[in-house]
Amino acid sequence: MKVLELTNVHKVYNTTHVEVHAVNDVSLDFEEGEFAAIVGPSGSGKTTLLNMIGGLDMPTEGKILVNSTDLSTLKPSALIDFRMRNIGFVFQSYNLIPVLTAKENVEFIMSLQKWPKRKKDERTMELLEAVGLKDRVDSRPSRLSGGQQQRVAVARALASKPRFVLADEPTANLDTKSTETLLDIMEKLNMEENITFIFSTHDARVMKKARRVITLEDGKVVSDERRK
Repeated sequence: MKVLELTNVHKVYNTTHVEVHAVNDVSLDFEEGEFAAIVGPSGSGKTTLLNMIGGLDMPTEGKILVNSTDLSTLKPSALIDFRMRNIGFVFQSYNLIPVLTAKENVEFIMSLQKWPKRKKDERTMELLEAVGLKDRVDSRPSRLSGGQQQRVAVARALASKPRFVLADEPTANLDTKSTETLLDIMEKLNMEENITFIFSTHDARVMKKARRVITLEDGKVVSDERRK
């Protein structure tokens, strides 16, 4: 089942002197449960493409369908609600709320969605246990290592049971052991909950784990390799 379709997507930025084609005529689709990496050198368009898939930016031309919904047709408030219910985000810089505990960070989006308290607590503890942080529920980000903070971020991204998770350079600030732990956790959750994961990365460790590797150069797809 397709959860994402991109058709002839372009993104052009107009600077003072020149047009920059960050993404150039990209057409891709993703099936439910994929574990895919978008790779390429700096400036190849990886993050721009991921931001458009997540509805954080809109294409200059082309169409992006998420669960058969054309993101460009949604009003700003509807787009925010759609993202919250369908897409989880994991960022390079963790983006945790510093004054909240690990538990409070994970349950934040569920609170916005008005989940019942018992259901919210059960989901939060289930995810913190899944990422190996059940004993750190009351710790604020400043009391957690980089790897632990990123695991909280993964748990938060999965909290509202999104159809897929977008991870932008999630291992960039992590050491080898933390990276391996994080990738194992995400792969396990991908297999158990059938959530689609799409990474933007230049990390060879992520590429090795991915079952599909899409390579961008100058905003264009130059290869799309599927692995068993």
